[in-house]
Amino acid sequence: MKHLLALDQGTSSSRSIVFDENGRIVAMAQREFRQIYPQPGWVEHDPRELWETQLATAKEALAKAGLTARDIASVGITNQRETTVVWNRRTGEPIHNAIVWQDRRAEPTCAAFREQGLEPLFRERTGLIVDAYFSGTKLKWILDHVAGSREAAARGELAFGTVDSWLMWHLTGGKLHATDVSNASRTLMLNVHDNTWDDELLEVLDVPREMLPQVFPSSHVYGHTEAHLFGESLPIGGVAGDQQSALFGQACFRAGLAKNTYGTGCFMLMHTGGNFQQSANGLITTSAAQPTATPEFAFEGSVFIGGAVVQWLRDGLQAIKGSGEVQRLAESVPDSGGVMFVPAFTGMGAPYWKADARGAIVGLTRGSTVAHIARAALESIAFQSAALLTAMSRDAVAAGGSPVSELRVDGGACVNDLLMQFQADLLGIPVVRPKVIETTALGAAYLAGLSSGVWHNLDELAAQWQVERRFHPVMARSRAEELMAGWEHAVRQATLE
Repeated sequence: MKHLLALDQGTSSSRSIVFDENGRIVAMAQREFRQIYPQPGWVEHDPRELWETQLATAKEALAKAGLTARDIASVGITNQRETTVVWNRRTGEPIHNAIVWQDRRAEPTCAAFREQGLEPLFRERTGLIVDAYFSGTKLKWILDHVAGSREAAARGELAFGTVDSWLMWHLTGGKLHATDVSNASRTLMLNVHDNTWDDELLEVLDVPREMLPQVFPSSHVYGHTEAHLFGESLPIGGVAGDQQSALFGQACFRAGLAKNTYGTGCFMLMHTGGNFQQSANGLITTSAAQPTATPEFAFEGSVFIGGAVVQWLRDGLQAIKGSGEVQRLAESVPDSGGVMFVPAFTGMGAPYWKADARGAIVGLTRGSTVAHIARAALESIAFQSAALLTAMSRDAVAAGGSPVSELRVDGGACVNDLLMQFQADLLGIPVVRPKVIETTALGAAYLAGLSSGVWHNLDELAAQWQVERRFHPVMARSRAEELMAGWEHAVRQATLE
């Protein structure tokens, strides 16, 4: 039997999963790494830790599976997107910590671009809005603030990459400087219409083209790992940013299919086929994972604080000792008692895009308890996701399509039945949880398996996708609409409108 090794480099941990040719998990390994907060609004990772933990988990997963490199047909990589690394091409050493996707330090640059009227240019070329979320302004910050970096970049000594590029560089011993189209589309530098770096955008950002990786389809034999890493050289056959990889792993291969990943943040994507469409409802347009050189697109909405609100209950409020306790605490009350929790700790993403929003808990009374706050925290994940799906359906209808008819879900928090049922109730459509919820890693395995001949077409992959549970809405639509109106009122308070 052929196996695939998926490297899943996330925001809080590095994981590796071995899948068999039926898409089943054989073994998994995971390691957390440090989160670095130099000052409010700044988030960094040590790039060396990302590489070291990823390599360690890959070796551990192979050992747990009882397999060697000879049993692996190909390696797939999926990664936290937008997180920006710059390193020296000769030494392989980073010149600064990785600036994480959550980091907001580039907001002044973004504000200046918006004031200069540049946002329409970025939107038309990249599908993105001008926001500190994306890589290009993070890269500009590094070049503007790390002494000597602009000069070194001009001499061709520095390499830029998102985390996939950083991992491939090390996996191949510095032989490969590459990325896939889905990661490149998150940089504010790629023209997504022809999948090439855009010279006009590079000039605006003041980024030398010499720093940038080559861009390939998501399913492609990029290169081969150094033999000493796993005992034998392995092909790297698939790469995609984590959310596009999850869309692919959920078998959302055609227009109208949508998924939501409940992780540190929440990320909802709806496949829109080969047509580039701009959202009129606060979403962005992004490149989907592409099995071929033909461009494919998706609408995307990003919730900055999803499952991270549970971490705040644990670490900040100290209301729970472990994240697993939140469902029991939330279920100890019948509802949130009118409490609304807007977890805008780092501003608000789609469809609001309020960089200056801050967290707010509203509707408190003398009868409110920590259980009500815990329930409101969980429900905030569903409220934010419902706002995204409403925006997506509006865009789909405006483009001549149909509203989303079901939502496929994955990510750590989708195992929470209370949350998934509340999500279905708010949306008024079924929420579908697959048997394999590690769809981010599965998508990378699928992409690698396609390029290595383990699977031959998308129909084979679609046939593997299996439902574990469907959550059907049971709440009256009038009640759901009332709750959503209450949520929107709370958002306005959090954004001081």
